[in-house]
Amino acid sequence: MSNEKKIEEQLLSQAIETTVSNQLDNVEEINIDIQTDLFKLFQGQAEGISLEGEGLVMQDVRVEKLELQTDNVEINPLSAIFGKVELNHPVNANARVVFTEADINQAANSTLFRQKFSKLDLNVNGNITALKLESIQIYFPENGKLKVTGKVQIQQHNTSLIGFEAVVHPRSEEKPIIIERFVCTEGEGFSLDLIAAFMQKIEDLMQLPYLKLEDFTFRIKKMVVEKGRITMLIQVLLKKIPAT
Repeated sequence: MSNEKKIEEQLLSQAIETTVSNQLDNVEEINIDIQTDLFKLFQGQAEGISLEGEGLVMQDVRVEKLELQTDNVEINPLSAIFGKVELNHPVNANARVVFTEADINQAANSTLFRQKFSKLDLNVNGNITALKLESIQIYFPENGKLKVTGKVQIQQHNTSLIGFEAVVHPRSEEKPIIIERFVCTEGEGFSLDLIAAFMQKIEDLMQLPYLKLEDFTFRIKKMVVEKGRITMLIQVLLKKIPAT
């Protein structure tokens, strides 16, 4: 029976891998394992789903490496047989995600990111000031730190440009994200209240307990920065398996 179970899992996992690969823009390597057997499958149950991949690209976002493991899941059995995993209910998962410096900058300038964060409002002494992100660049110059440079438009009585540079200590399981240094590198004539509100907005965004995208909600538990790359440990609530 154990061999039968192994064959069932293997065939189903291969079918799902093909479906996911076809929907990604690019993939270097992918391995999906659905932990179930034929009896549980017909009941729409699986002990979990694991996904491991390298060089995954979707919506202009590239991931160097992804490892994801879900809790117990309830799935649509008919769809699963044809290689498509449809979740009957959202499911919790843990993920380990690795981005290179080039990957993270591609993501930060993607349509997905800009739709979410390109336009923000600042509260300056009770007055709302519009902020528009013009450009952003992220560097991993050394272990344990990341550097962010960028330009934003401030829309008050007229439109002005602020250039900034920040050095940040990433989130760990013991400490939140800490801004070590923040300086304005371009623009002048801005009030201290405006600069303080801008810094506060950046800190608020970094300290968000979780982020929501179309198919999932996630919380970054820990970031490990090494020269040229960043690894994130993430808790995820999935509404659907990525790219299925």
